[in-house]
Amino acid sequence: MVNRHGEPILNFFALPLHSGRASVLFWLGFAVLVKAFFRWSETAKTCDRARAANALARAYLQSPLSEADRQSTYVAMTYLLDDPSPNVRLALADALMTSPKAPRAIMTALAEDQPVIASRVILSSPVLGDEDLVDLAGRGAPITRAVIAARPHLTVAVSAALAEIGEVAECLVLLENRTATISPFSLKRLAERHGRNNNIRGALLERGNLPPQARHRLVSHVAEALTASALIRASLGEARMSRIAREMGASAAALIATDVPYEDIPELVEEMRQNGLLTPALLMELLCLGKADFFAAAIEAISTVAGRRVRSILATGRPHAVRALMEAAGLERTITPLFVEAVLLWRQAVQEATGHEPAPITARLAARARALAPNEAIQKLIDLMAVWQRQQERREARSYASTLVMNAA
Repeated sequence: MVNRHGEPILNFFALPLHSGRASVLFWLGFAVLVKAFFRWSETAKTCDRARAANALARAYLQSPLSEADRQSTYVAMTYLLDDPSPNVRLALADALMTSPKAPRAIMTALAEDQPVIASRVILSSPVLGDEDLVDLAGRGAPITRAVIAARPHLTVAVSAALAEIGEVAECLVLLENRTATISPFSLKRLAERHGRNNNIRGALLERGNLPPQARHRLVSHVAEALTASALIRASLGEARMSRIAREMGASAAALIATDVPYEDIPELVEEMRQNGLLTPALLMELLCLGKADFFAAAIEAISTVAGRRVRSILATGRPHAVRALMEAAGLERTITPLFVEAVLLWRQAVQEATGHEPAPITARLAARARALAPNEAIQKLIDLMAVWQRQQERREARSYASTLVMNAA
């Protein structure tokens, strides 16, 4: 049977392959068949073209073609990329999407097709590399970035690109993809860009490698959300709400500092300095918690004294030298005596500690502070110490209870 051009009507693309053996496709000759395919496809039904596309792709992947036949097959598949029916392109994608032998150019084209086609290719194709995925994320629509974010075993590079340009929905998909590798820097960027979103905050806080800078940024966003709430402002009043937000930020920053690796301290301190968070309240709480390294880095950041000199004064300096250092850091003279007492108590706690962490100095410092004939500024710090002491007791109680539960299990 021939068509109107005098060529044989070939429905060979619907024929099954025969387990890798030479099939009717080969003895008819691929170059001849592909040429006939272009004519045949002009009048063939959509379902026949879809079956042909699938068979053609499987032949390319599974059959021992000559170089000329392989090139002819590739040209035919490229032709199918412009087929008006998405079902034909979907059939092509289904046959190629999981194979590492699939032509990269065809897969990248299919990855930019309609979402139902592109999503299968993006999620499954092993020939799409980091460069392809980053390029797709940059040029694609939000749905494309969301599918990329859901791709199994995303690399650091692709995750970083999504963290930089993705909107909330795509970034949430990325954070929920437990097989994705996301660097601490990208987690920090996600906290900076989308930390105001409740779902993003929750997903970030579940990450074990969330850097302290990101945790601190999330706390700042929570404080902003609280102060922006009309209901809370009306209930507590502007002044009280502002005070609570400041205290919450300082306490959270101090607690975050307890888990910061030594090498990450300078970066977090600098971020706090730029945001105006290295307040007397925060500095005092750091001392009460025994975070001497963090306290020293903070003093260095807000003073003109060199790092080694700061640490030397804090470790062994006389009281007047400690007081001069505090004043060089910008602390008011009305509160520097309390900081001197705190530093001296911390030294004593370190000397008394034998093989374990030094005990918190909050209670002892509060007792000494009352003997200083406290002024208004010192009294405010004393009041904060009482809050910190209660918080410390609650943390210790929760820790003790958790230990009992674990031992009883």
